[in-house]
Amino acid sequence: MSDGTVTAVSSNGTYSFSKPNRASITLLAGLGVEGDVHAGVTVKHRSRVARDPSRPNLRQVHLIQAELFDEVAEAGFEVAPGDLGENVTTRGVDLLVLPTGTLLRLGAEAVVEVTGLRNPCSQIDNFSHGLLKQVVGRDENGGPVHKAGIMGIVLTGGEVRPGDPIAVEPPAGPHRPLERV
Repeated sequence: MSDGTVTAVSSNGTYSFSKPNRASITLLAGLGVEGDVHAGVTVKHRSRVARDPSRPNLRQVHLIQAELFDEVAEAGFEVAPGDLGENVTTRGVDLLVLPTGTLLRLGAEAVVEVTGLRNPCSQIDNFSHGLLKQVVGRDENGGPVHKAGIMGIVLTGGEVRPGDPIAVEPPAGPHRPLERV
């Protein structure tokens, strides 16, 4: 069963905010995206490495739903796949409401376990001034809603391409809302 579609895949072997689109990416179990600067067993994001380089990498794969780009376009912002540093751009899956531990089957083989929300940072405003305010909304109680995507770890490797189906498998047990990782 396909719950959504991969619309773009992106990776970059050097530190930069945006990532160029690719014809395909290869996910490696326990590591992340082959050749991507954020791949690894332990944390790779600079701020996390500075705090504790031995922490497990819960941010091996970054996914954003293309519907976010549609939403910010209505506010006058032009954002394309890869611009916000994501590895996989999706359509048809509301990533932000998935529970922690959800499995995402991407294409024929790859399986990513959802670990949490991406923590939006000031680099988003550096990319396009005012965009950060668009990707951090407010819920009915005034609490923050982080819309800059989700993070996951690779359980099963495989090649992922634009057009690949995405199957969503929620975890057993109670719904654990996503938290920032």
